[in-house]
Amino acid sequence: MSNLILIVDDEIGIRELLSEILRDEGYEVQLAATASEARELRQRQRPDMVLLDIWMPLEDGVTLLREWASTGQLTMPVVMMSGHATVEMAVEATRMGAYGFLEKPIALPKLLSTVVRAMQAGKEVRQQTLSSHQLGRSAVMNELRQRLDQIASQAVPLFLMGEPGCGIELIARHLLKPNALWYALEEMHWLVENPFQPLQDYQGGVIFIAELAHLKAAEQQGLMQLMSKLSRYHLRLICGSAQPLGELIHNGHLAAAFLAQMGGVSLAVPALREHAEDIPEIALTFLNRMIETGEIPVRTLTSGALNLLRQQRLRQQRWPGNLPMLASAVRTLALTASGFEITFEDAQRFITDYEGEPGEEPDTVDEIKRAVLVRDLVTLYEKPLREARDEFEKGYFEFHLRDARGNISRVAERVGLERTHLYRKLKQLGIHGVLYRNESERG
Repeated sequence: MSNLILIVDDEIGIRELLSEILRDEGYEVQLAATASEARELRQRQRPDMVLLDIWMPLEDGVTLLREWASTGQLTMPVVMMSGHATVEMAVEATRMGAYGFLEKPIALPKLLSTVVRAMQAGKEVRQQTLSSHQLGRSAVMNELRQRLDQIASQAVPLFLMGEPGCGIELIARHLLKPNALWYALEEMHWLVENPFQPLQDYQGGVIFIAELAHLKAAEQQGLMQLMSKLSRYHLRLICGSAQPLGELIHNGHLAAAFLAQMGGVSLAVPALREHAEDIPEIALTFLNRMIETGEIPVRTLTSGALNLLRQQRLRQQRWPGNLPMLASAVRTLALTASGFEITFEDAQRFITDYEGEPGEEPDTVDEIKRAVLVRDLVTLYEKPLREARDEFEKGYFEFHLRDARGNISRVAERVGLERTHLYRKLKQLGIHGVLYRNESERG
């Protein structure tokens, strides 16, 4: 069922009024008077969004939201409702994963616009977005969230450093205020052409740059111009980087004057191996999301399998691909498990298949594929689409050239291209004769 909204409120009049309005707008509606009823309905079916009252008898809405977030069931937008909530409570609910907040009595235009935005946001991020609270409750993650809370009221740029796949964007979203807009800056050219472009449209929101190293000199200048106007429009700038800021300057990616003028606060986002105790909780979150989006059949992870994932080492370095690598492992386990339960033996077999014998280097086709997927492709997730596509295509053709021992005809047949087209493609990608040979050289 599509466009399903779950309304959770202990007041029957509010439930029925909201239900009537939303049904008239074409939405399907489910009603719950208590957190217990909402929990049962959520377990039966994932709604497309939830309108959740904060103050309810026996169990409040914030407690239910926290439970959904910690068990991997917060896979839909949740909009909190209350006539008595404080701003601090609304902010805390948002940081736990709530999409937004509606104050009672709810104005009709505000209700409908919020529902439309929440439903659209749910469609866009359902498969990949977690909240920062779903990255675990270990000491290192709690400390990171506390430091973010400390700077939440400071109108300064934030620099987040961490390995690819460690969840920099998820951590950045921790500072997104209720109902505020998120602007992920992907097309850098407007920083040169019109650096003030997002000021009006994203007032009160967050501008996010995934990788500082991608900024060219002219774009850095444009960003400095933009910085001078951010406070007037209550905008926050958050930038990610896979390298420490000092290294970016030393390697020539950033100008020292740029960072000096930007100022700001720098925080490190831990790699997954640095909060391995959170792996079971994160793995369960991934599993539930994949089940609900239809990627995998219904499965459950046993405690033995979860503990093995937490303890295991891959290629002498625990989870080098971080969150995407863990998600890939969960997906593989769910698709290859012999039964409903993913057991300790299933996880052990997966790890053995991946690792091979100690000290063994990948040299078979299957091992090369695994190494590429885990070590190389995971870094593409945080890159611009064009750059990621070019890198993937280069790795794709290099793999087939090596596997076919440089035989162009064989590669062309495998990848479904004419030889002349293949030669042009290889030249375009900068793959030269070291990886392939002419047909006359076959022997």
